Amino acid sequence: MSTEELVERVLRGEGLEVTELHLVSEQKKPVTRTNTCFAVCAVIFNSKNEVLMIQETKAVCRGLWYLPAGRMEDGETIVEALKREVKEEAGIDCQPITLLQIQERGPNWVRFTFLAEKTGGSLKKPEQENAESLQAQWYDRDRLPSDIRKHDILTLIDAGIKYCQCPWFTVLQPVDLPCDVVCQRFLLAFTSSKGNRDEDRLWLLLSKNFQLPVAVSFEAQTLAFTPKKLVEKCMPSIYEQLSVNTCGILGVQHNGRVPGKTDGVCLNTLVLLEYKEEEEEINLSSPPKSENDCFRWHEVTNQKLRTEILRRIQEGSVLPVQSL
Repeated sequence: MSTEELVERVLRGEGLEVTELHLVSEQKKPVTRTNTCFAVCAVIFNSKNEVLMIQETKAVCRGLWYLPAGRMEDGETIVEALKREVKEEAGIDCQPITLLQIQERGPNWVRFTFLAEKTGGSLKKPEQENAESLQAQWYDRDRLPSDIRKHDILTLIDAGIKYCQCPWFTVLQPVDLPCDVVCQRFLLAFTSSKGNRDEDRLWLLLSKNFQLPVAVSFEAQTLAFTPKKLVEKCMPSIYEQLSVNTCGILGVQHNGRVPGKTDGVCLNTLVLLEYKEEEEEINLSSPPKSENDCFRWHEVTNQKLRTEILRRIQEGSVLPVQSL
């Protein structure tokens, strides 16, 4: 498969098998399913544009309201966890429409929020209270209950409303591909700054084998930190002059079937590399030279592909990541 074909698959959200790790650390412990928490959350609207809320039953937050959410269990896929949590807490069946946002507190806690739709079942009533929730209700966005557990869900609800009105990225579902660690595959781009998609040149950082680089995430580091470590490894002498900007997620790969072996996750991530300041001695028309023989720049000459990558960067047409 050519480089262009690999990139096109990632842009379509189809994913690629993780066959090699290009950035690892002997000093720090990689994040796996055994030392991280994967969680799911659902944003579901009814025909009246009301959002589904559940009332918590746990002692620490009993009586407070939240979106259906919870931790993934061993052996589950991300979508299976979503459907189970919604059924247990709200009583209804659902189907994901698209991933809506990824939230993280570093790779040790990652939550996948979906925009989903009801497909069956009945709303959980107060007399059906159990260990999962007290009840579920539909609420208008402007009349949400005052006793919300955490207000982080407000941005998720608003993102769901925005996506329903005007989607800013294409529908994205997790891809069933196994991985044993939490890692990121980077579409790391550098562009000549002319501001014209038809004239701008574009380069992608590749491994020496012409693969998109894959880096392992490590404990106590945010997902935005990992691409910075990759750039530092490639260009140590000028790293302080560079700005590494995580644009968002192009795809999520997860299997989950075999605990400890296939239940990691690979996040295909779009990253833009820029110079922090324009200086006379800096050549802005070409990428900074890689000082590491394991990596090289590849110029994208396919105009259609180049234009699509630039569009994603300039318009933010990617799944957003929020660090909490």
